Amino acid sequence: MTGGAGFIGSEYVRFTLREHPRDSVVVLDKLTYAGNLANLAPVAGDPRYRFVRGDIADADLVGPLAAETDVVVNFAAESHVDRSLEAPGQFIQTDVYGTYVLLEAALRAGHERFLQVSTDEVYGDVEAGRSRESDPLRPRSPYSASKAGGEMLVWAYRASHGLPAIITRGSNTYGPYQYPEKIVPLFITNAIDDLPLPLYGDGGAVRDYLYVEDHCRGIDAALRTGIPGEDYNVGVGGEVSGLEVADAVLAALGKPASLKQPVRDRPGHDRRYALDTSRLRGLGWEPRVGFAEGIRRTVDWYVANPSWWRPLKSGEFWEFYQRNYRPTTIPGS
Repeated sequence: MTGGAGFIGSEYVRFTLREHPRDSVVVLDKLTYAGNLANLAPVAGDPRYRFVRGDIADADLVGPLAAETDVVVNFAAESHVDRSLEAPGQFIQTDVYGTYVLLEAALRAGHERFLQVSTDEVYGDVEAGRSRESDPLRPRSPYSASKAGGEMLVWAYRASHGLPAIITRGSNTYGPYQYPEKIVPLFITNAIDDLPLPLYGDGGAVRDYLYVEDHCRGIDAALRTGIPGEDYNVGVGGEVSGLEVADAVLAALGKPASLKQPVRDRPGHDRRYALDTSRLRGLGWEPRVGFAEGIRRTVDWYVANPSWWRPLKSGEFWEFYQRNYRPTTIPGS
Protein backbone atom coordinates (compact mmCIF):
# COMPACT_ATOMS: atom_id res chain seq x y z
CA MET A 1 0.00 0.00 0.00
CA THR A 2 1.60 3.22 -1.11
CA GLY A 3 0.82 6.38 0.83
CA GLY A 4 -0.18 4.18 3.74
CA ALA A 5 0.87 6.74 6.36
CA GLY A 6 -1.58 9.30 5.01
CA PHE A 7 -5.18 9.86 6.02
CA ILE A 8 -7.15 7.40 3.88
CA GLY A 9 -4.21 5.06 3.36
CA SER A 10 -3.58 4.56 7.08
CA GLU A 11 -7.27 3.90 7.66
CA TYR A 12 -7.13 1.22 4.97
CA VAL A 13 -4.04 -0.35 6.52
CA ARG A 14 -5.75 -0.53 9.91
CA PHE A 15 -8.96 -1.80 8.26
CA THR A 16 -7.16 -4.51 6.30
CA LEU A 17 -5.23 -5.88 9.26
CA ARG A 18 -8.40 -5.86 11.35
CA GLU A 19 -10.82 -7.34 8.81
CA HIS A 20 -8.52 -9.69 6.88
CA PRO A 21 -6.41 -11.62 9.41
CA ARG A 22 -4.68 -13.70 6.72
CA ASP A 23 -3.33 -10.63 4.91
CA SER A 24 -0.01 -8.89 5.45
CA VAL A 25 0.75 -5.34 4.39
CA VAL A 26 3.86 -3.52 3.21
CA VAL A 27 3.44 0.26 3.47
CA LEU A 28 5.56 2.50 1.25
CA ASP A 29 5.36 6.16 2.17
CA LYS A 30 7.63 9.15 1.60
CA LEU A 31 6.43 10.80 4.83
CA THR A 32 5.86 14.24 3.34
CA TYR A 33 4.10 16.83 5.48
CA ALA A 34 0.77 14.92 5.37
CA GLY A 35 2.28 11.46 6.00
CA ASN A 36 2.52 10.61 9.67
CA LEU A 37 3.77 7.43 11.31
CA ALA A 38 1.54 8.24 14.27
CA ASN A 39 -1.36 7.27 12.02
CA LEU A 40 0.01 3.72 11.97
CA ALA A 41 0.84 3.49 15.67
CA PRO A 42 -2.21 1.24 16.33
CA VAL A 43 -0.71 -1.49 14.08
CA ALA A 44 3.00 -0.87 14.70
CA GLY A 45 3.37 -4.09 16.70
CA ASP A 46 1.48 -6.29 14.24
CA PRO A 47 3.88 -8.84 12.66
CA ARG A 48 1.84 -8.67 9.44
CA TYR A 49 2.75 -4.98 8.99
CA ARG A 50 5.99 -3.62 7.56
CA PHE A 51 6.86 0.02 6.86
CA VAL A 52 9.29 1.24 4.21
CA ARG A 53 10.09 4.92 3.83
CA GLY A 54 10.52 5.95 0.22
CA ASP A 55 9.18 7.60 -2.93
CA ILE A 56 6.87 5.81 -5.39
CA ALA A 57 8.85 7.52 -8.16
CA ASP A 58 11.98 5.59 -7.12
CA ALA A 59 11.96 2.58 -9.47
CA ASP A 60 14.95 0.94 -7.76
CA LEU A 61 13.01 0.85 -4.49
CA VAL A 62 9.56 0.08 -5.89
CA GLY A 63 10.59 -2.86 -8.09
CA PRO A 64 11.82 -5.20 -5.33
CA LEU A 65 8.86 -4.34 -3.10
CA ALA A 66 6.43 -5.15 -5.91
CA ALA A 67 8.23 -8.45 -6.49
CA GLU A 68 7.50 -9.60 -2.94
CA THR A 69 3.79 -8.68 -2.98
CA ASP A 70 0.79 -9.68 -5.09
CA VAL A 71 -1.29 -6.48 -5.08
CA VAL A 72 -0.61 -2.74 -5.26
CA VAL A 73 -3.11 -0.29 -3.77
CA ASN A 74 -1.91 3.20 -4.67
CA PHE A 75 -2.97 5.86 -2.18
CA ALA A 76 0.20 7.92 -2.63
CA ALA A 77 -0.64 11.36 -3.98
CA GLU A 78 -0.22 15.05 -3.58
CA SER A 79 -3.83 15.85 -2.86
CA HIS A 80 -4.61 19.44 -1.89
CA VAL A 81 -5.98 21.75 -4.58
CA ASP A 82 -4.59 24.93 -3.02
CA ARG A 83 -1.09 23.46 -2.85
CA SER A 84 -1.39 22.30 -6.48
CA LEU A 85 -2.03 25.89 -7.52
CA GLU A 86 1.24 26.91 -5.85
CA ALA A 87 3.47 23.97 -6.90
CA PRO A 88 1.91 21.90 -9.72
CA GLY A 89 5.18 20.18 -10.62
CA GLN A 90 5.22 18.21 -7.37
CA PHE A 91 1.76 16.86 -8.17
CA ILE A 92 2.75 15.77 -11.66
CA GLN A 93 5.86 14.03 -10.33
CA THR A 94 3.97 11.99 -7.73
CA ASP A 95 0.52 11.53 -9.24
CA VAL A 96 1.60 10.87 -12.84
CA TYR A 97 5.23 9.74 -12.93
CA GLY A 98 4.92 7.88 -9.64
CA THR A 99 1.90 6.00 -10.97
CA TYR A 100 3.90 5.05 -14.07
CA VAL A 101 6.69 3.59 -11.90
CA LEU A 102 4.17 1.55 -9.91
CA LEU A 103 2.46 0.25 -13.06
CA GLU A 104 5.76 -0.86 -14.53
CA ALA A 105 6.69 -2.65 -11.32
CA ALA A 106 3.28 -4.35 -11.02
CA LEU A 107 3.48 -5.48 -14.64
CA ARG A 108 6.92 -7.03 -14.18
CA ALA A 109 5.84 -8.69 -10.94
CA GLY A 110 2.74 -10.22 -12.53
CA HIS A 111 0.41 -8.79 -9.90
CA GLU A 112 -3.09 -10.16 -9.40
CA ARG A 113 -4.60 -6.69 -8.99
CA PHE A 114 -3.56 -3.05 -9.19
CA LEU A 115 -5.91 -0.54 -7.57
CA GLN A 116 -5.53 3.17 -8.25
CA VAL A 117 -7.20 5.39 -5.68
CA SER A 118 -8.46 8.50 -7.47
CA THR A 119 -10.95 11.29 -6.83
CA ASP A 120 -14.32 12.57 -8.00
CA GLU A 121 -12.56 15.84 -8.82
CA VAL A 122 -11.38 14.37 -12.13
CA TYR A 123 -14.93 14.83 -13.45
CA GLY A 124 -14.70 18.58 -12.94
CA ASP A 125 -17.62 20.83 -12.08
CA VAL A 126 -20.97 19.00 -12.29
CA GLU A 127 -23.77 21.49 -12.91
CA ALA A 128 -26.57 18.90 -12.91
CA GLY A 129 -27.04 15.17 -12.46
CA ARG A 130 -24.42 12.76 -11.15
CA SER A 131 -21.10 11.66 -12.60
CA ARG A 132 -20.98 8.10 -13.89
CA GLU A 133 -17.78 6.13 -14.39
CA SER A 134 -18.19 6.37 -18.17
CA ASP A 135 -18.37 10.17 -18.16
CA PRO A 136 -15.46 12.14 -19.66
CA LEU A 137 -12.86 13.53 -17.31
CA ARG A 138 -12.72 17.33 -17.23
CA PRO A 139 -10.26 18.28 -14.46
CA ARG A 140 -9.97 21.99 -13.64
CA SER A 141 -7.08 22.18 -11.16
CA PRO A 142 -3.48 20.94 -11.33
CA TYR A 143 -4.37 18.41 -8.62
CA SER A 144 -7.33 16.89 -10.44
CA ALA A 145 -5.44 17.03 -13.75
CA SER A 146 -2.53 15.08 -12.24
CA LYS A 147 -4.94 12.48 -10.86
CA ALA A 148 -6.62 12.22 -14.26
CA GLY A 149 -3.19 11.78 -15.83
CA GLY A 150 -2.45 8.90 -13.48
CA GLU A 151 -5.78 7.33 -14.38
CA MET A 152 -5.01 7.54 -18.10
CA LEU A 153 -1.78 5.66 -17.55
CA VAL A 154 -3.75 2.96 -15.74
CA TRP A 155 -6.15 2.77 -18.70
CA ALA A 156 -3.19 2.46 -21.07
CA TYR A 157 -1.60 -0.38 -19.10
CA ARG A 158 -4.93 -2.18 -18.96
CA ALA A 159 -5.40 -1.88 -22.72
CA SER A 160 -1.80 -2.37 -23.85
CA HIS A 161 -0.59 -4.97 -21.38
CA GLY A 162 -3.73 -6.52 -19.90
CA LEU A 163 -2.82 -5.34 -16.40
CA PRO A 164 -5.74 -6.29 -14.09
CA ALA A 165 -6.23 -2.75 -12.79
CA ILE A 166 -9.16 -1.08 -11.05
CA ILE A 167 -9.74 2.61 -10.37
CA THR A 168 -11.82 4.02 -7.53
CA ARG A 169 -12.97 7.65 -7.51
CA GLY A 170 -13.80 8.78 -4.01
CA SER A 171 -15.75 11.83 -2.94
CA ASN A 172 -14.70 14.30 -0.21
CA THR A 173 -13.53 12.11 2.64
CA TYR A 174 -13.30 13.09 6.30
CA GLY A 175 -12.74 11.46 9.68
CA PRO A 176 -10.02 10.86 12.30
CA TYR A 177 -6.32 11.31 11.43
CA GLN A 178 -6.96 13.79 8.57
CA TYR A 179 -4.25 16.42 8.18
CA PRO A 180 -5.78 19.71 9.40
CA GLU A 181 -5.43 21.67 6.14
CA LYS A 182 -8.58 19.97 4.76
CA ILE A 183 -11.96 21.58 5.41
CA VAL A 184 -13.44 19.35 8.12
CA PRO A 185 -10.40 19.03 10.43
CA LEU A 186 -9.47 22.66 9.72
CA PHE A 187 -12.90 23.84 10.82
CA ILE A 188 -12.90 21.55 13.87
CA THR A 189 -9.45 22.47 15.14
CA ASN A 190 -9.95 26.19 14.44
CA ALA A 191 -13.30 26.14 16.24
CA ILE A 192 -11.78 24.38 19.24
CA ASP A 193 -9.35 27.31 19.51
CA ASP A 194 -12.00 29.96 18.71
CA LEU A 195 -10.30 30.84 15.43
CA PRO A 196 -12.20 31.82 12.27
CA LEU A 197 -13.54 29.14 9.94
CA PRO A 198 -12.50 30.33 6.44
CA LEU A 199 -15.27 29.86 3.86
CA TYR A 200 -14.42 30.26 0.19
CA GLY A 201 -16.68 32.87 -1.41
CA ASP A 202 -20.27 32.43 -0.28
CA GLY A 203 -19.61 28.97 1.15
CA GLY A 204 -22.01 27.43 -1.33
CA ALA A 205 -19.70 24.94 -3.08
CA VAL A 206 -21.29 21.49 -2.76
CA ARG A 207 -19.49 18.22 -2.03
CA ASP A 208 -20.49 14.63 -1.24
CA TYR A 209 -18.96 14.02 2.21
CA LEU A 210 -17.88 10.41 2.80
CA TYR A 211 -16.75 9.05 6.16
CA VAL A 212 -13.28 7.53 5.89
CA GLU A 213 -14.26 4.06 7.12
CA ASP A 214 -17.00 3.88 4.47
CA HIS A 215 -14.50 4.97 1.82
CA CYS A 216 -12.09 2.21 2.80
CA ARG A 217 -14.82 -0.41 2.81
CA GLY A 218 -15.67 0.74 -0.73
CA ILE A 219 -12.06 0.44 -1.86
CA ASP A 220 -11.89 -2.99 -0.29
CA ALA A 221 -15.06 -4.12 -2.11
CA ALA A 222 -13.66 -2.91 -5.43
CA LEU A 223 -10.30 -4.59 -4.81
CA ARG A 224 -11.63 -7.96 -3.72
CA THR A 225 -14.88 -8.35 -5.70
CA GLY A 226 -14.64 -5.71 -8.44
CA ILE A 227 -14.00 -6.50 -12.08
CA PRO A 228 -10.50 -5.73 -13.37
CA GLY A 229 -10.77 -3.08 -16.04
CA GLU A 230 -13.68 -1.36 -14.30
CA ASP A 231 -13.79 1.99 -12.49
CA TYR A 232 -15.90 2.53 -9.36
CA ASN A 233 -17.27 5.73 -7.82
CA VAL A 234 -17.24 5.78 -4.01
CA GLY A 235 -19.60 8.27 -2.40
CA VAL A 236 -22.67 8.70 -0.24
CA GLY A 237 -24.82 10.47 -2.82
CA GLY A 238 -25.43 13.46 -0.57
CA GLU A 239 -24.84 17.16 -1.17
CA VAL A 240 -23.40 19.34 1.60
CA SER A 241 -22.13 22.89 1.20
CA GLY A 242 -19.10 24.37 2.92
CA LEU A 243 -21.47 26.58 4.90
CA GLU A 244 -23.33 23.50 6.15
CA VAL A 245 -20.04 21.88 7.18
CA ALA A 246 -19.17 24.97 9.21
CA ASP A 247 -22.61 25.06 10.84
CA ALA A 248 -22.41 21.36 11.76
CA VAL A 249 -18.97 21.75 13.33
CA LEU A 250 -19.94 24.87 15.28
CA ALA A 251 -23.11 23.21 16.55
CA ALA A 252 -21.21 20.08 17.64
CA LEU A 253 -18.73 22.19 19.60
CA GLY A 254 -21.21 24.75 20.90
CA LYS A 255 -19.36 27.60 19.20
CA PRO A 256 -20.89 30.83 17.80
CA ALA A 257 -21.79 31.41 14.15
CA SER A 258 -19.65 34.55 14.27
CA LEU A 259 -16.58 32.33 13.76
CA LYS A 260 -17.55 31.85 10.10
CA GLN A 261 -15.32 34.04 7.93
CA PRO A 262 -15.67 34.54 4.15
CA VAL A 263 -12.35 34.53 2.31
CA ARG A 264 -11.34 35.08 -1.30
CA ASP A 265 -12.56 32.22 -3.47
CA ARG A 266 -10.12 29.65 -4.84
CA PRO A 267 -9.18 30.14 -8.55
CA GLY A 268 -11.16 27.78 -10.77
CA HIS A 269 -13.17 26.56 -7.79
CA ASP A 270 -15.54 23.77 -8.84
CA ARG A 271 -19.01 24.55 -7.58
CA ARG A 272 -20.45 21.04 -7.34
CA TYR A 273 -19.40 17.39 -7.39
CA ALA A 274 -21.93 14.56 -7.38
CA LEU A 275 -21.45 10.83 -7.95
CA ASP A 276 -23.57 7.98 -9.21
CA THR A 277 -22.43 5.05 -7.03
CA SER A 278 -24.74 2.34 -8.36
CA ARG A 279 -21.86 0.29 -9.83
CA LEU A 280 -20.10 -0.08 -6.47
CA ARG A 281 -23.41 -0.68 -4.69
CA GLY A 282 -23.90 -3.55 -7.12
CA LEU A 283 -20.98 -5.26 -5.34
CA GLY A 284 -22.91 -5.14 -2.07
CA TRP A 285 -21.30 -2.00 -0.65
CA GLU A 286 -23.37 0.67 1.11
CA PRO A 287 -22.23 3.67 3.17
CA ARG A 288 -23.02 3.14 6.86
CA VAL A 289 -22.20 6.52 8.42
CA GLY A 290 -24.35 9.55 7.61
CA PHE A 291 -22.98 13.09 7.65
CA ALA A 292 -24.40 14.06 11.06
CA GLU A 293 -23.02 10.93 12.73
CA GLY A 294 -19.72 11.20 10.90
CA ILE A 295 -19.21 14.81 11.98
CA ARG A 296 -20.03 13.90 15.58
CA ARG A 297 -17.47 11.06 15.56
CA THR A 298 -14.85 13.25 13.90
CA VAL A 299 -15.35 16.19 16.27
CA ASP A 300 -15.13 13.84 19.26
CA TRP A 301 -11.86 12.38 17.94
CA TYR A 302 -10.16 15.77 17.45
CA VAL A 303 -11.36 16.96 20.85
CA ALA A 304 -9.86 13.82 22.43
CA ASN A 305 -6.58 13.88 20.47
CA PRO A 306 -5.00 17.34 20.60
CA SER A 307 -1.57 15.73 20.98
CA TRP A 308 -1.97 14.38 17.43
CA TRP A 309 -3.07 17.56 15.63
CA ARG A 310 -1.58 20.47 17.59
CA PRO A 311 2.03 19.75 16.54
CA LEU A 312 0.88 19.73 12.90
CA LYS A 313 -0.58 23.24 13.12
CA SER A 314 2.68 25.11 13.39
CA GLY A 315 5.41 26.63 11.24
CA GLU A 316 4.84 25.86 7.57
CA PHE A 317 1.17 25.10 8.18
CA TRP A 318 0.44 28.67 9.28
CA GLU A 319 2.55 30.14 6.47
CA PHE A 320 0.46 28.21 3.94
CA TYR A 321 -2.73 29.12 5.80
CA GLN A 322 -1.92 32.82 5.80
CA ARG A 323 -1.19 32.81 2.06
CA ASN A 324 -4.47 31.13 1.21
CA TYR A 325 -7.01 32.27 3.81
CA ARG A 326 -5.67 35.54 5.21
CA PRO A 327 -6.98 34.73 8.69
CA THR A 328 -7.75 37.52 11.10
CA THR A 329 -6.03 35.70 13.98
CA ILE A 330 -2.98 33.47 13.93
CA PRO A 331 -1.42 32.03 17.08
CA GLY A 332 1.69 33.97 17.97
CA SER A 333 0.99 36.81 15.53
